[in-house]
Amino acid sequence: MPHRARAIQIAPSILASNFVELASELRSIESADLIHVDVMDGHFVPNLTIGPPVVAAIKKVAPKPLDVHLMIERPEQYLEAYIDAGADILGVHAEACAHLHGTLGQIRKLGREKGREVRSCAVLNPSTPAEALEFVLEETDQILVMTVNPGFGGQSFIEAMLPKIEKLRGWIEKRGLSIALEVDGGITQKNIGLAAAAGANVFVAGTSVFGESDRKLAIEGLRRAIR
Repeated sequence: MPHRARAIQIAPSILASNFVELASELRSIESADLIHVDVMDGHFVPNLTIGPPVVAAIKKVAPKPLDVHLMIERPEQYLEAYIDAGADILGVHAEACAHLHGTLGQIRKLGREKGREVRSCAVLNPSTPAEALEFVLEETDQILVMTVNPGFGGQSFIEAMLPKIEKLRGWIEKRGLSIALEVDGGITQKNIGLAAAAGANVFVAGTSVFGESDRKLAIEGLRRAIR
């Protein structure tokens, strides 16, 4: 998967979809760029979602690459399981990793060993400063800035995250790195332009896509709002 760090990408979050009709829900977002999959363990965040078998089932019918976000404790113990399940991008929280630099490198290494390119993604909770990633940028293919507190969908976008996004984008450009900058939480047509102006280029959208009857139109509306 080539790096196009500033290419705009829309990543609908299946957390907001109807899991009973998940195959048809996935077909309805074929015009998206990525499919965002939230994995929660009920410990790191106060919610419980899916594991590797469900991710593997999603991979079989997914029309686009899987952007798998691990909101779990001790993620380093489960990297291989989620890569085997089909993750194309694998995100781990800085707050959950004792050795973030090593964990990000391990994601890339495991992908290579399996003959695939798996992109590493470092994730920051709202209360975690950008400085938590300052010394691991070279091990990171993507950064995800949470713009809500993780655990549940349908929350409101936290505008106070915009300066963090700007700071990270500044570091990326100053170092000449190809790192995608993703935002997740409360993204709508009303605020996606703010996040884009701050430097984000990958946008996770749950309710603002799956809450609409015409998902293709909803995705295009998000793209137009950025333009």
